[in-house]
Amino acid sequence: MAKQPSFEEQMSQLQQIVNELQQGNLSLEESLNEFKTGMELANSLQKQLQNAEATVAHLMKDDGKEVEDPTDSRNDDGSGHQGYRSQFSGQGFEDGQDDNVDLF
Repeated sequence: MAKQPSFEEQMSQLQQIVNELQQGNLSLEESLNEFKTGMELANSLQKQLQNAEATVAHLMKDDGKEVEDPTDSRNDDGSGHQGYRSQFSGQGFEDGQDDNVDLF
């Protein structure tokens, strides 16, 4: 059984695929095959990152500190966009400000 490439090796392979696709020198069939391989790599890398986040969260929890659930991809603003925080996050009902706004 072949050893799975390391995270870094997979990232390097994905970057190479992206570069090849951006150059535009591949045939349509080759481009589709490279794109498919790139998506498989990206999904594998995402799973590895999620596992690493879960491990860190577990270790932090064992240390007695509160941590966020790493499997929850939604932010506090509920946007569902991982890594994106609205400019309006933290404003509104929760911060005790008066949210009565006259629109007309």
